[in-house]
Amino acid sequence: MSVHYTLNLRVFWPLVTGLCTALVCLYHVLRGSGGARADPPDGADGGFPLLKVAVLLLLGYILLRCRHAVRQRFLPGSPRLGSHPTFSPRHFREPSLGILLESYYEHEVRLSPHVLGHSKAHVSRIVGELVRAGRARGSPGPIPGGALALAFRGDFIQVGSAYEQHKIRRPDGFDVLVPLRLPPLVALEPRSLGAEPALAPAFRGCFVCALKAPPGASGSHWLRDCKPFADGFCVDVLGRRHLSAALVLRWFQAHLQRSLATVRYSLEGRCRVSLTPGGLEQAPTLHILPCRTDYGCCRLSMAVRLIPAVHLGDGVFLVAPPPSPSPVGPLSELPGGLRTDALWGVNTARQEQKLLSWLQERAPPGACYLKCLQLLKALRDLGARGLDPTAATQWGRILSSYMLKTVLLAVLLREGAPASGWDEAHLGERLEELVQFLRDCLLRRHTLFHCVLGPGGAAAEVGPLPKVLREAAPVDLLAAFDRHARELAAARLLSTWRRLPQLLRGYGGPRYLARCPPPRSQRTQGFPEDQP
Repeated sequence: MSVHYTLNLRVFWPLVTGLCTALVCLYHVLRGSGGARADPPDGADGGFPLLKVAVLLLLGYILLRCRHAVRQRFLPGSPRLGSHPTFSPRHFREPSLGILLESYYEHEVRLSPHVLGHSKAHVSRIVGELVRAGRARGSPGPIPGGALALAFRGDFIQVGSAYEQHKIRRPDGFDVLVPLRLPPLVALEPRSLGAEPALAPAFRGCFVCALKAPPGASGSHWLRDCKPFADGFCVDVLGRRHLSAALVLRWFQAHLQRSLATVRYSLEGRCRVSLTPGGLEQAPTLHILPCRTDYGCCRLSMAVRLIPAVHLGDGVFLVAPPPSPSPVGPLSELPGGLRTDALWGVNTARQEQKLLSWLQERAPPGACYLKCLQLLKALRDLGARGLDPTAATQWGRILSSYMLKTVLLAVLLREGAPASGWDEAHLGERLEELVQFLRDCLLRRHTLFHCVLGPGGAAAEVGPLPKVLREAAPVDLLAAFDRHARELAAARLLSTWRRLPQLLRGYGGPRYLARCPPPRSQRTQGFPEDQP
């Protein structure tokens, strides 16, 4: 594939002006340092003064810029504007919503694949060195080593929107799972809490993990042998020892700090790294800052959430801490002797990536469902403007990125596969369909279930799942929020959608539309006059 480069006049002419000015200055310096010279005869010119040269270059630059602006504005045959279908008089004065969405997507939402690729590669190298150092160090926790030590497995798994091709704006945030290796004498018996009738809805998607003896181990000897591990990483729940997410998270953060101290010196030439512990409520965050001597093309500051994960099988992980969709902390709503420090979340990112790949394979060429998801995220960000910090936090929790991705998957699975109506010519219609479905879910006209958990999940499309996930009760993702909060979110979502043309009107001017490529369906044909 050939790459075509165009001359950027905004950079070229100031560069030429500066270079010529520097040459004139150098000429005068060398001329003045050549010693005493004979005065020129009367009537002879001793050379152009520096001011005259600078003024001539500046006038030439202004004339060329004016000529370029006149050609862009008044010549209909200009290859930059004349070939763009949105520059007919009708659509130039009143751009449709589809044109505004395309323009807004190109200038504010779309993420450069080049920058994203560099950022992901940089994160992969840094996290890889950190995880390998952590595996080599062994366990510094309550069990300093041996057969009962908790340790890094040695690999890491990149999850989230940056690796599913629907991240927006800047590649400055990443999620990485760090799998942990349990001792050989320890086996887990996970159990879903979705079927607990007395449990608060916020915890229906959580799991607990009881310790059990591996096959072939004697019960009495096993209890005695694994006692050091149980004392260091487990809590008592209903008379049994359960793996504690809080204790594992505390060990994980301490182990990361020691591992980072090991590799910090080797990373000094490439970047500056620091680790912010998240306590017992959040995963630690690795901050990667560019070095002052780093002159690469993608000098971005990035934050990487490092999430400890326990593998259940078939690419499913239990993660600590569990997600907290509700802004309140209902510690008193755990019945039957359950403890919050024993709760684990489940991560099915591998299955969701397989589901998106399965849909993409069956989608027609040019399907825009991932683009719709990105614009839905941007619509959420537009709706958050003007909210106070508390209301903005609540808005972000209800319309989280995971919630919006589940909305898209629910609509696509309801239709079977992306049909021809998902091409870019119907971008506005499909986005409106997603907004209406999300509003209906918020108003409880539809139920937004987890796309993988339970017998109604997409297990047939994503491959085999562990038995505990197949038998888990369906999880309603919006059940954790009260009716008032959901109704407020639905009203603001609908208001933001209705005001969207006004919010995006600034992206309908010639400055933006000139650089906005036409939709893929219109690049080989004229713009239809009857398109809304």
